[in-house]
Amino acid sequence: MALGGFFNRLKEGLSRSTQKLGGGISAVFTRRRLDDAALEELEELLIAADLGTEAAARVIAAFRRSRFGKEVTDQEIKDALAEEVAAILRPVARPLELDPTHAPHVVLVVGVNGTGKTTTIGKLAQLWREEGRRPMLVAGDTFRAAAVEQLQVWGERTGCQVIAGPPDADAAGLAFDALARARAEGADVLLIDTAGRLHNKSVLMEELTKVVRVMRKRDPTAPHSVLLVLDATTGQNAVQQVKVFKEMVAVTGLIVTKLDGSARGGIVVALAETFGLPVHAVGVGERAGDLRPFDATEFARGLVGL
Repeated sequence: MALGGFFNRLKEGLSRSTQKLGGGISAVFTRRRLDDAALEELEELLIAADLGTEAAARVIAAFRRSRFGKEVTDQEIKDALAEEVAAILRPVARPLELDPTHAPHVVLVVGVNGTGKTTTIGKLAQLWREEGRRPMLVAGDTFRAAAVEQLQVWGERTGCQVIAGPPDADAAGLAFDALARARAEGADVLLIDTAGRLHNKSVLMEELTKVVRVMRKRDPTAPHSVLLVLDATTGQNAVQQVKVFKEMVAVTGLIVTKLDGSARGGIVVALAETFGLPVHAVGVGERAGDLRPFDATEFARGLVGL
């Protein structure tokens, strides 16, 4: 998909978030003085749009310094807000770089059930195939037959080999064997799917730490990337998910999916302000081309409706 087409999809995808935030700003600031009452209303709008209290406070402080007491229009507020939001997002907008010194670069993909982990793996595999790389996929969510089948469909679609075991197979052993095969067959990148039963946190934690521990017997540096996939529609729940997964494994970056169905796109800003983890990509649909590197300025402008 052409980049312009993607940004149009992103803007469309963010339209529900935009209505919430941009519509609110237009209602409050047709033309008025930016006094304490106006700033308080703006802060409430930002928090209601899932930007989180920390990011909202930061934006309001910037407005207080630069525009306090001045007459402002809704357009001026939106322009200034987009710039403040982009400033929060720029440090975390970093594409996922594969390290060529690792053969293969091991990517462990984690997240709760239903966030789109398996689909994200398929999309990443397709993007890397298009760049001429050789990905191999591991169906490490051995508890859900549907996850294994879904990954196998992506394997056929992208021409990537999928390593799968029998139902309820040991995910760590599967990852260990897959790493040996990926090396032997010259794969550039090994993408490992994992289970995501957060309601059973101790079991999940044990499984993820075991996958890492066992893989390190074969490659002490693996995994080289740990991607946490988050569903934008969960809003502030995403903050809690990052906290929990950071406890379990050393998360190195985030991918935010389902922005096309969410009125809660502001959560990306809250995550950036709270954790500062790289946001590698965002998803706005089911097709492979609907997952793209995260662009701070485009996202910020889309979020406020510019």
